[in-house]
Amino acid sequence: MKFNAIMHVSFYTDRFDEMIDFYTKKLGLKQKVIVKWKEYKGRTDRPQMAAMAEKDPEGIFYTYIELAPGQFIELFPASPNQKPHRQWNEDVGYSHFALTVDDIFAASEELQKAGINPDTKISKGPSGTCQQWFHDPDGNKFELMQFTEDSYQVKGHLD
Repeated sequence: MKFNAIMHVSFYTDRFDEMIDFYTKKLGLKQKVIVKWKEYKGRTDRPQMAAMAEKDPEGIFYTYIELAPGQFIELFPASPNQKPHRQWNEDVGYSHFALTVDDIFAASEELQKAGINPDTKISKGPSGTCQQWFHDPDGNKFELMQFTEDSYQVKGHLD
């Protein structure tokens, strides 16, 4: 089996509008898709979603924010019964996502001008790749990365 790319990462958020603002206005990404509950109206294969379509047809079910062609961050508004956001790396599972750039210093400066403060300084990780850490309004960590000629991700490294 051959995969082409990671199509999306997905988050539930209780700060839906703030998260959209962060990813579109501060990171400069494009909100490309909005799916409202009404799109599930009459769907017998999805009874819970069909019920929401009757109750709140104009409510937003999810949105896709485009990172690069065909690659997205998907945001779902949190439902009232969901538990609060946990601290980073408190649970097994999701840790972070990474965004590659051609010039990490220029990208970092641009993010800081947009009001996004880094969690770390730019450094070179053990894999030979330049990195800097940030977080979104919900505390989801993301890593800014720039490959180097020595990056394990470019050369490979199985030792």
